[in-house]
Amino acid sequence: MNWRAIWAIYRFEMARTGRTLLQSIVSPVISTSLYFVVFGAAIGSRIQEIDGVPYGAFIVPGLVMMLILTQSVMNASFGIYFPRFVGTIYEILSAPVSFLEIVIGYVGAAATKSIILGVIVLITAGFFVPLHIAHPFWMIAFLILTAVTFSLLGFIIGIWADGFEKLQVVPLLVITPLTFLGGSFYSIDVLPKFWQVVSLFNPVVYLISGFRWSFFQASDVGIGVSIGMTLFFLAACLVTVWWIFRTGYRLKN
Repeated sequence: MNWRAIWAIYRFEMARTGRTLLQSIVSPVISTSLYFVVFGAAIGSRIQEIDGVPYGAFIVPGLVMMLILTQSVMNASFGIYFPRFVGTIYEILSAPVSFLEIVIGYVGAAATKSIILGVIVLITAGFFVPLHIAHPFWMIAFLILTAVTFSLLGFIIGIWADGFEKLQVVPLLVITPLTFLGGSFYSIDVLPKFWQVVSLFNPVVYLISGFRWSFFQASDVGIGVSIGMTLFFLAACLVTVWWIFRTGYRLKN
């Protein structure tokens, strides 16, 4: 394993975050905090509790997960697309660096940025509502697994996209709607039976449900199912990335 190459890619991507601090860190945190203030104040005054949890605290895991999902995809997709756009990807591919090391460098940096954002939002939420993490280990596990999984998805999107417009299509038209419909601000138990069944086809439901369980021990689906679905999605992304490098899809032409 060429750790020096991994560190070089990782450090370069993290340095880019430092150069665009306002866009990379400050803006997502402010926008997520506004969600918390608006939904917590406007809806929280009408909905006191869900599953025995004050509504203001109930939405915190959903907001953190929404930020992790969108930022992981956007960071990783732009991180790999920009070298393709300017042509420096060929220098990386011709260097004595394996495909695995390239993926670890780019995905690791994107996941790290998302985790930092998630932690900042958690700390910020603690000033507004009392937070108690019932299972810290599983909270960290879901945080890392989700960040890595969706960074891999973003990596795939960054290779698939042939223009800056396509980089925005999946995060804006797929990830964000699925997150809003995945129980970020509500429990799917409040939905009619038909829509509860439909919601179970939304993979984001399992991520948010498992993450929320680590805080309040309340979830829409079993914790085992949440973990299983998360690992399944991670495996699917890994297989797709392996196929991309195996075939050279959009990399060698």
